[in-house]
Amino acid sequence: MTLLITLPDSPLVERLGSPPADTDYLIWDMQSAPPTARPIGLAVMPYMAPASTLRVVGDRAVTAVQSLSLGYDGVAEVLRSDVVFCNAKGVHEKATAEHALALILSAQRELGEFARAQTEPSPPWDQRFTPGLEGATVMIVGAGGVGAELDRMLRALGLQTIRVARTARRDADGDVHPTSALRELAALADIVVLAVPLDATTRHLVDAAFLAACRPGTLIVNVARGPVVDTAALTESVRSGLIRATLDVTDPEPLPGGHPLWRLPGVTITPHVAGRTHRMWDRAAALILDQADRLRQGLPLRNRIALHPIDASHGSAASPGEFET
Repeated sequence: MTLLITLPDSPLVERLGSPPADTDYLIWDMQSAPPTARPIGLAVMPYMAPASTLRVVGDRAVTAVQSLSLGYDGVAEVLRSDVVFCNAKGVHEKATAEHALALILSAQRELGEFARAQTEPSPPWDQRFTPGLEGATVMIVGAGGVGAELDRMLRALGLQTIRVARTARRDADGDVHPTSALRELAALADIVVLAVPLDATTRHLVDAAFLAACRPGTLIVNVARGPVVDTAALTESVRSGLIRATLDVTDPEPLPGGHPLWRLPGVTITPHVAGRTHRMWDRAAALILDQADRLRQGLPLRNRIALHPIDASHGSAASPGEFET
């Protein structure tokens, strides 16, 4: 039987090239019912599409859904339990870690302030001193792909890192601390990077109590999901001068134009672009082709997220809530 793969747009079809033998491509943007009654082996979601997009799957004959994002919050509530869901692990980790590092460097050297000064009619020659990165301790909350990549980058720069995940463990790089110790660890870090999935246990993980436990001037970097941070608490902490923040994600998203975080000093916001590099599409195409080959051979799909009790016929799966982002 010919394997049918649906793709969200024609540029992705063109990037994949001619379909392999016994495989057909069909464009389906998931904004309405699929333009075919044929069983779909793999339905590829539009990039950055919300989980609610998957309601369109309904009771249609779909074997598996491939997301082009790392996050999977909300998917379990809308996708049938017999449909395999796979995230884009391996596509975004390096780019997201790279963006996190760029945000850290920008904040520690106050590059945003210098850039804003350029817009003045007579830019001041402001030779200020800045915090810098040398000697800083960085706490990375999330020991999945993004966290691991960022940890590697920071260690290469000679920085001390504190790694935090759901449960304590020790690996070749040292200790991983549990999230239960997060508030106690806050006082040890100059920079806190959030790289966790959004679920019931991580919503508002950074709240008023955590922020109050941080060192004065701590930099909060969020490349996870907006609701991992309590926006109201963060806003007040920034307003008080206790905390600085650099955010690639916000809650709500996009952040309304009149929100104080846009104009408060010590805050930099990028519009959820951490994974958006030119090479992203090459990695995404390689993942889709590999998944198609696995389906044709009857092999387990990569990156399956166990949103529901595991059906052994589909192979192994990552547990929901694991700190893989």
